[in-house]
Amino acid sequence: MTPIRIPVPEELTQETGRALHRSAREHALQQGGVLLVDLSNTRTMDARGGAWLLAIAEWAKARGGELTWEGASGQVAEFMELVEPGLKAALRKKPRHVGLLENLGDATIRAAAEVREFLNLLVDAIYWTILAPFSGRGFRWGLLLDEMHEMGVRAVRINFMMNFLLGLTIAMLSAAQLRTFGLGIYVADLVMIGFARELAAVMTAVVVAARTGAAIAAELATMKVQEEIDALRGMGLNVPQFLVAPKLLALTLVMPCLVSLGMLSGIAGGMIWGVFVLDIRPEAWLNETLGAAKLKDIFQGLFKGFFFATVIVLIGCHNGLRVEGGSRGVGLMTTRAVVQDIFLIIVVDMLFALFFYYVVD
Repeated sequence: MTPIRIPVPEELTQETGRALHRSAREHALQQGGVLLVDLSNTRTMDARGGAWLLAIAEWAKARGGELTWEGASGQVAEFMELVEPGLKAALRKKPRHVGLLENLGDATIRAAAEVREFLNLLVDAIYWTILAPFSGRGFRWGLLLDEMHEMGVRAVRINFMMNFLLGLTIAMLSAAQLRTFGLGIYVADLVMIGFARELAAVMTAVVVAARTGAAIAAELATMKVQEEIDALRGMGLNVPQFLVAPKLLALTLVMPCLVSLGMLSGIAGGMIWGVFVLDIRPEAWLNETLGAAKLKDIFQGLFKGFFFATVIVLIGCHNGLRVEGGSRGVGLMTTRAVVQDIFLIIVVDMLFALFFYYVVD
């Protein structure tokens, strides 16, 4: 298709640009047609003249055509370099409509790629945490102590308080029902069994996910954005060995301790309500609590804590290492890590519930 040539006067200003725009609109530009602006005779142009060129480009785009130019030289060529990004943006075609199946396929491919990356991280983490130290490949034992202090010791107060308040709340709600039947003493059994099997592990995992999981994701994401991860690889260091393995081992060691603390604080919260509100003697409450305590229930909660710790560390590291962009990307990946941690904690807890219900019990 032959382009429609439009000559431009020697000076492209507000007035001549308006006239040029009227001249362009008089042509019958067809779908896929080309409007060629000839700047070979133009010696000067200003910002308003460039704005009229943008208006012509928009008109050509609306008619399904495009605008090109030739012959620019000197000051006009320099000005066209400034205007060119705007002209190209004006001529950019509308994005093609993507159908449902294409969106579904794209989402499936991206999900499969992310799952593959997570599985690779899981294998590397297990190797560098469990197998490599016994084969003489080395382990950062000094960093392990620092991570245990950060993840465990510094989480004691918030974990104790959250479980204590939860135990107080559970005792309060259950007592409102059991007191009507004169069975207030059985609140001790309910609190003991609930925290041993379920509540201590889940509440502790949620606290750790919000605290430690977010910190891991933010730390690694910041290192990725500042290209520190690339620097480590450039120095020949293995990222899972250097960054992931100490965090994974540290949290799997301290998590059972935090879950145990959660059990004790939750039971203490329930006892406070039973003794001071329900007027049950402390020794009677303790005897009822110890009578309901079973080792298999306690081991069940501790066993869950081990898997919750693994999920929290791997999800935090996975999201931190996948960050894109700057500070906004760090914030998005940190939020994503916490959301995924809590979701997977509930999923893993549900799987354990199915296992203990159908297999063990």
